[in-house]
Amino acid sequence: SRSNMMEVDHFFHMEWGGSSHAGRHDEAPDRGLENVETGQGADEQAGDAALVGGQARVSRDGNWSETYICNLFDWHLKEQETMPWLTGAAQWAFKDFSTPVRPENPVPYMNQKGLVQRDLTPKEGYYVFQSYWAEKPMVHIYGHSWPVRWGPAGEARLVKVYSNCAEVELFLNGESAGKKKRDSQDFPAAGLHWSVQFQEGENVLEAVAKTEGEALRDKITLAYQTETWEAPAKLALVETSINATESWLEVKALDQNGMPCLDARNRVEFSAIGSAELVKHQGTVHGSEKVELRNGRAKIKVRHSGDNYTLAVKSDGLPTAIISGTSNPKK
Repeated sequence: SRSNMMEVDHFFHMEWGGSSHAGRHDEAPDRGLENVETGQGADEQAGDAALVGGQARVSRDGNWSETYICNLFDWHLKEQETMPWLTGAAQWAFKDFSTPVRPENPVPYMNQKGLVQRDLTPKEGYYVFQSYWAEKPMVHIYGHSWPVRWGPAGEARLVKVYSNCAEVELFLNGESAGKKKRDSQDFPAAGLHWSVQFQEGENVLEAVAKTEGEALRDKITLAYQTETWEAPAKLALVETSINATESWLEVKALDQNGMPCLDARNRVEFSAIGSAELVKHQGTVHGSEKVELRNGRAKIKVRHSGDNYTLAVKSDGLPTAIISGTSNPKK
């Protein structure tokens, strides 16, 4: 409690944070938390996350998408600014790292509590911290790794911009959605949040932050899907050329009608035989042959030494998808 914290001369908030699967996003990240009991006696104990059954608990039943974890970071950083007696804070951890005790994680044997992936690729949470702590001006629209958002036609969707600048203007498809002033106590994104109506299909978001020098800009393009989907029924596999010897192998989960399942989390396993090998054991979402889908999709890099090869991906309960060798993968 706050009273207990203030009984000590120096209070340092350390080893706080949570897991997030890079590239997994959610339109409703807090869904399910209403089932978690709160109040006296509801605190979790060590090991509760691994238990089967029993009451709902955040460690096991929480969302743990990038959307959820950014809100968690954002809230804690907001609160820390109202605690002048707080000596300091250290989030756990800066980078995803290997562990022998997490085979069930979305990237197996990886602790995914980092602000960056194992190869130092920033997750969205990196920019939350940057917006609170960095001195160099910055602006970042949430969702650079969220290519397809979803919801009913005409329904407002939340857009967040992380920035340490005093004012940001958001543009949707070339039209201004208004200017917002930064206020760290206006959650989420320190007041830099908008409700907008995407058009079906392609949309362009641009954020412009004014500084003493030139304006800072960040831009993303996304698709908005209004069609709903059923449970995953099949896997669609596509190979896309990178260069003469490498390609991307991407899988998407589709329902029985061929509609992309944008919230699918199935665990998939890639394989290659013949004159092709997977670039695996990287500890990243794009470098593991076993990985959970991120919004219904996953991919891995393939290295080729010839044209006689077979690539496949399988997932429990779904038909295995296979691609045979070709000297001209889809570009």
